[in-house]
Amino acid sequence: MNMFLERGSQMLKGNKRWLYIAVPIFFFWFFGQIDKLGISVIQTDPGFLSDLGLTGADKNAKIGLITFIFTISYAVSNIFWGFVIDKAGPRKTAVFGLFIWTATMIAGSLATSYEMFLISRVILGFGEGMMIPVCGKFISNWFNQRELGRAQSTWLAGNYFGPACGAVILTLVLATFHWEAAFFFLAAFNLFFVIPMFWFLTRDTPEEHYAIDKEELAYIRKSDGTEKPKKSFAQDYRYWIVWFGMLMSSFLFFGISIWLPTYLVEAKSFSREAMTGITSLSWLFALGFVLSCGFLADKTRRPSLLATILFSLTAVFLTAAIFAPHPVLAGICMGLAMGTQGGVFHLSNLFIVKFSTPETAGRAAGLMGFTNILGGFSSYIMGWMRDLAGGDFGPSIVMLIIAASLGFIAYIFTIKKEAAELRIEQIPPNRKVIV
Repeated sequence: MNMFLERGSQMLKGNKRWLYIAVPIFFFWFFGQIDKLGISVIQTDPGFLSDLGLTGADKNAKIGLITFIFTISYAVSNIFWGFVIDKAGPRKTAVFGLFIWTATMIAGSLATSYEMFLISRVILGFGEGMMIPVCGKFISNWFNQRELGRAQSTWLAGNYFGPACGAVILTLVLATFHWEAAFFFLAAFNLFFVIPMFWFLTRDTPEEHYAIDKEELAYIRKSDGTEKPKKSFAQDYRYWIVWFGMLMSSFLFFGISIWLPTYLVEAKSFSREAMTGITSLSWLFALGFVLSCGFLADKTRRPSLLATILFSLTAVFLTAAIFAPHPVLAGICMGLAMGTQGGVFHLSNLFIVKFSTPETAGRAAGLMGFTNILGGFSSYIMGWMRDLAGGDFGPSIVMLIIAASLGFIAYIFTIKKEAAELRIEQIPPNRKVIV
């Protein structure tokens, strides 16, 4: 036992930031994403639909509105939280936001009408709006410039592994209990697990942490030799291209993820068990793209090129889903399309740190998080288009293909400058560059 503890201590030496920061924010997103996107599974439950009056000719538009208003609140509050985090720090902000969304999960479970449930989702969106800025600030403060891709991957892994497990967990809870139990279950995990982790393990900066030694602090603060531009992130045109790309990514990701379970059950006649399997697999696809992009971004130093490729793959997979001859193949293609956008989300958060400074990372992340607003429009528009098309998903998927194409076109304009910067970085320091 002592030998095991000694080995563990040696492994952590110089790497404690991965335990004290990466682990809490992994579970932050693991449960946060189940809270946020678990509604996609819950809205397939007949009891939930009946209790909240989600019936009639406009049923799909009403279902889409649940995510629409949540996402509007979530996106707008990102800007607010970005300023709060730069002033108050990510630790206190995370704990405060967690208390808000724990309370609203309980309120959602007690809702007796559609309108009451909508109000709980608005407040939940406000509470969860600090997630991207909190993690952007922690990553900027705690990790060396050359490990940003891997650092982002740790919490983004929770972002997708959570719903992969959550689809199974929530399906079991719905089958065993009533839909309200799912919300109580999620609130308990936040209250008794995630909040204590943030309070006892994290600190705003490594300089404030009791367990970080001088050697690890020196490594975190070590520069890679390239001087960061002094201009604001808002003055870099590439930040706004990434911002537009995130608008498209949010539109795609929320549109697919929120409607995928319904698509599988109603359009492809999957059983609840088969739907759960494909849905979980889709989130695992996203996790795979996140981990791959984390490695490739650090290895190739070409995140813009990777994002361009991912948008093109999204369009290919969505097109394949329309023409797929078998329901399982169509479901897998939809899952792969969702997965590629997981990779885009990862790269976008990497750009936040790249184009900002530790002092402005919260604001840069908050502004980037505002792009989630288009995800809410996506979920509502897809529901509305389904009602107009008599339940057919075809027109909605064509709309998603157009969004993927726009993201691809936007990122093309970043590739040339990225390649030029990489060539400059590879020039030996003893050689002069004449411009």
